[in-house]
Amino acid sequence: MANGQWYPPEWPDRIRALARGELTPAAPKRAATVMLLRDSVAGPAVHMLRRRASMAFAGGAYAYPGGGVDPRDDAHGVGWAGPSREAWADRLGVDPASAQAIVCAAVRETYEEAGVLLAGETPDTVVGDTTGEDWEADRLALVGRELSFADFLERRGLVLRSDLLGAWARWITPEFEPRRYDTWFFVAALPEGQRTRNASTEADRTVWIRPPEAAERYDRGELLMMPPTISTLRQLTPYDAAAKALSAAADRDLTPVLAQARLEGEKLVLSWPGHDEFTKHVPTEGA
Repeated sequence: MANGQWYPPEWPDRIRALARGELTPAAPKRAATVMLLRDSVAGPAVHMLRRRASMAFAGGAYAYPGGGVDPRDDAHGVGWAGPSREAWADRLGVDPASAQAIVCAAVRETYEEAGVLLAGETPDTVVGDTTGEDWEADRLALVGRELSFADFLERRGLVLRSDLLGAWARWITPEFEPRRYDTWFFVAALPEGQRTRNASTEADRTVWIRPPEAAERYDRGELLMMPPTISTLRQLTPYDAAAKALSAAADRDLTPVLAQARLEGEKLVLSWPGHDEFTKHVPTEGA
């Protein structure tokens, strides 16, 4: 491959099956992912993890901390600070309960996979240290879904700091993928006093890397990424501080990006509207 675009070998057959009406698209599950930034002399760096090669979805690809919504994240009673659920509903294009669930998923998954928690004892504070055996026990209980995020916050006497997040983009997994996600991408700055670690069982390594460097290594085929990942990385490159990227999130277009497959002559064309660099031409017949 000329670059690091993740492209599963089974996609052509599934695209052809979808075009023939032989494939029923799976319903996408709600998910959230966070581009966690920290400032350096050379410019902001983003925290990324490499998915284990054994993973069924995007194995070996670099991604951000994130994952699916826990149905319990829709529940009332989540300790909350920052913009209201109604304000987030308007921003994300969903109802207030779903907005709460998506924001909760973003914060919870960042804690589960990176050990970073966007929450504080008051609406204007953030926890400074999330290490220690008691914190790890709670994190593992969240991962195992033995503990809901609302109960975790209540137990700790914390409120979720939704104001520390900025909604950046929304991508929906193509209809021909068996595992589909409707994913909201957020941006956030690493809270002072906290540090990341590889807490995910789905990743074999993590890195802090400047977006321009990551994009260059993708272009050289050194880093494997899915289209949403490299797209959002490129969008982060103009910002010379994490705070500026977070501020810019308010004006970001959250129109969902969904790949399309269409027939042109003897080839199927796979494209992501507004993202021409990811276009693929697939033969209508198998090799």
